[in-house]
Amino acid sequence: MTKNPNEEKIISAYEKAAQDGIDPRCIPQKLENPVPEHDEIVYPDYTEEEQSNWKILYNRQMKFLPGRACEEYIEGARNLNLSEDKIPYLKNLSHIFYNLTGWKVARVPGLIHEQDFFELLRRKVFPSTDYIRSREELDYTPAPDLFHDIFGHMPLLTNKNFASFYQMFGDAALKAEGINRKYLETFHWFTVEFGLIRKPEGMRIYGAGIVSSLGEVQNALSDKVEVKDFDPEKIVEQEYDVWHLQPILFAIDSFQQLENGFKDWAKKVGIL
Repeated sequence: MTKNPNEEKIISAYEKAAQDGIDPRCIPQKLENPVPEHDEIVYPDYTEEEQSNWKILYNRQMKFLPGRACEEYIEGARNLNLSEDKIPYLKNLSHIFYNLTGWKVARVPGLIHEQDFFELLRRKVFPSTDYIRSREELDYTPAPDLFHDIFGHMPLLTNKNFASFYQMFGDAALKAEGINRKYLETFHWFTVEFGLIRKPEGMRIYGAGIVSSLGEVQNALSDKVEVKDFDPEKIVEQEYDVWHLQPILFAIDSFQQLENGFKDWAKKVGIL
């Protein structure tokens, strides 16, 4: 069977960046063996500096989130009992998720291959790292770490609409081929990672890539950003660069809209 040459060019933004010589920690890893989930997760022996790094990052971001992050995120952080005191235990977070939305947490070694990632989402399991960035990378790290995974992603997984959307996303991604894989990556970028939401009190942040980044949390609601209405067909066609502050973002009206909008689009293109 002859390969379609166009399909070979469809790679993720991170894969492209890796090919261009960007940090090798951003090259996705294929999981060869099962990873620990839920009660199987062990709490690492963190150093004092690592615990201190969590405290610095937590306090710094929390200073900027009031009036910027949406209430669903703030409520989720409260539900997870996140605090400056110590790095959270993934096992404890997994139990909170399971009681609220039926999700669990798995401990993964770093950025994982998309098929492994989607399979975990489909099973309602969120893959999280358990290592934290170094003191030298507090302001910016290209590699995923536990601060991004826990502080950025996990609070919204306590929201039923968002959790339902994310499970559907994993299911759809496992069925996607060709250009639809690239479309899903782009959709994920402009919602899960860099999404905004309109509230009666004004525009608010919900994307993990914004709430866990010092630069993005100050940039996202500034006049430097063009905010477009939520429209899955336009989102998936939007170009972006993973290594710069985002100049274009999309805003949902509610997490119900995100859930229903994704479901309708995914059914239309035949991946749900």
